[in-house]
Amino acid sequence: MRYKVSEIAKWVNGTIVGDKNVIIEGLASIEECKQGDISFVSDKRFIPLAKKSKASALIVNERIEGFSGAQIVVEHPYLVFTRLVEKFIEKRQIRGIDKTARISPSSEIEKDASIGAFCIIEDNVFIGEKSVVFPHVFIGKGSFIGKNVTIYPNVSILEKSRIGNNVIIHSGTVIGSDGFGFITKDNKHYKIPQIGYVQIENDVEIGANVTIDRATLGKTVVGEGTKIDNLVQIAHNVQIGKNCLIAAQVGIAGSTIIEDNVKLAGQAGIVGHIKIERGCIVAAQAGVTHSLKKNIVVSGYPAREHKLAKRLNALISKLPQIYNDINKLKNFKRKKESSK
Repeated sequence: MRYKVSEIAKWVNGTIVGDKNVIIEGLASIEECKQGDISFVSDKRFIPLAKKSKASALIVNERIEGFSGAQIVVEHPYLVFTRLVEKFIEKRQIRGIDKTARISPSSEIEKDASIGAFCIIEDNVFIGEKSVVFPHVFIGKGSFIGKNVTIYPNVSILEKSRIGNNVIIHSGTVIGSDGFGFITKDNKHYKIPQIGYVQIENDVEIGANVTIDRATLGKTVVGEGTKIDNLVQIAHNVQIGKNCLIAAQVGIAGSTIIEDNVKLAGQAGIVGHIKIERGCIVAAQAGVTHSLKKNIVVSGYPAREHKLAKRLNALISKLPQIYNDINKLKNFKRKKESSK
């Protein structure tokens, strides 16, 4: 693909510094750019690299003196660059309904939706317009899939699941699996039927190999705009708010409420039946064992406010020296007493 700098500036609503007719053919990092590439600079630390760069153009938040190529000045260079990537990459696409797909006659596939090879779509499923279902996807009976949804290969969406608009679900994810519910009597475990469903709201992205369990009763909810990384476990009846970020290998136990704009870093573990209020940040590998008030940052196990956790860790690292000092004091005291 070939675009003039003037075309790119128009797309991103930027101001051009330099030659507006320079031709851009590719995207690259600031270190790897060659003639014909465009890159971005969003941090002053990279200005020395920018001045040496062979890029034909840069997206910047202020003019860089000493760079010979064209510059497009915008408010948020990194964000603008990510949007520009979409213009250059060829999206993974399928079109139409593959003849090998098995679709129940009672299901409704809206205009311009596409269904890939060997998909199975059970009874009374609705799939909205411009949604794309890649090969080998299973969608259980009574499920609803909104508009402009992308479901990548080998996803399983079990019965009664509700998926909003503009959702992306990556390969291997299972939505609507049974929650982990058992009653124990006489050392035997009896399964509790899981008859609820999962609701995924608009603009959610779900990574690869994520499991989101259906509710025992009612619904498990992932709120609008939330982004979920790979290998995350969300248990039955969990309620996740809007615009949360959940990193890889997080585990959230049943019936926990996570409010809006919460960030859960990698491998964090959350016990069941608690509330994490809006704006909280849970650091990597933290174990949250109680409810958290809004806008606090916690780390460690059990999770404590981050400043306190750092102090405790610092003290723990000094325990061997403290132990030795105490023994020295005890020995000194014994010698002093024996000399009397």
